[in-house]
Amino acid sequence: MEMDVDLIFKIAAIGILVAALNQVLTRSGRDEQATMVTLAGLVVLMLVVQEISDLFELIRTLFDL
Repeated sequence: MEMDVDLIFKIAAIGILVAALNQVLTRSGRDEQATMVTLAGLVVLMLVVQEISDLFELIRTLFDL
């Protein structure tokens, strides 16, 4: 179960980092780089889709849904 909590924190950290970088780049007038950072963040999250699926399956079985 602890592995799953770590996964949630890693996903949240990626999201916060991408959002912060996007804001900094956008405010400095580098919209193209901000878009690339956002796309890179999405690619990283797509790589962990299977882990997210396993986490939701665990939650479903835990609560008998």
